[in-house]
Amino acid sequence: MSAKSAPRPAPVAAPNKQAVPASTTALYKGKVASAIAMVTPRKAPAPAHHASHHNHKNSSSSMNKSATKKLENGVTREDGRYALPSTSVIALPKGYRPSSDEEYMNPQHLAYFRNKLRDWRDQLVEESRQTMDNLREEVRDVGDEAERATRETENSLELRTRDRYRKLISKIDKALRRIEEGSYGFCEETDEEIGVDRLDARPIATLSLDAQERREHLQKQMGD
Repeated sequence: MSAKSAPRPAPVAAPNKQAVPASTTALYKGKVASAIAMVTPRKAPAPAHHASHHNHKNSSSSMNKSATKKLENGVTREDGRYALPSTSVIALPKGYRPSSDEEYMNPQHLAYFRNKLRDWRDQLVEESRQTMDNLREEVRDVGDEAERATRETENSLELRTRDRYRKLISKIDKALRRIEEGSYGFCEETDEEIGVDRLDARPIATLSLDAQERREHLQKQMGD
């Protein structure tokens, strides 16, 4: 009888591993990459930022230069309007008068109105001085009662005239300052041009003709 061979051990089954779909693996890797990208800060390239800052600085500098421009004799121009310092000397042709065909309130216009205002001011100061001299003389020369009453009435009128001169001189000084600041000739309410003809007739005007009429109409309504 032949010998029986020993029985072979049964093969051990390998643990059953569930296969992971390729799409799930790709999705997982994508999420990990996104998370890393969010955590890691990004720095803008330094040269580009420096160039942008440099361009911005140059642009601001150009704007400032175009806003205010210095001309001859100390005259400045800002936002299209001229300013004439009190020390600036501008020679005008003999018999010169501003024209509406010229650039409005150019240096020649300002020089013309400055001369006109200064001459008017000197005239008012001289007349005011003469008024005070007359009053002093009349105080020393006292006549009878009737003459004294007449002189008191005249003196009262002269004092009112002197007070009116004082107010006009104050307005002239303000107009001269507007010439230095670059706002002369423009309406203080609407910022419109007052006009050379109106200023030639009344160089201390601060309102355009329309604005002046509106103000007078309003004052009349309030008075009524």
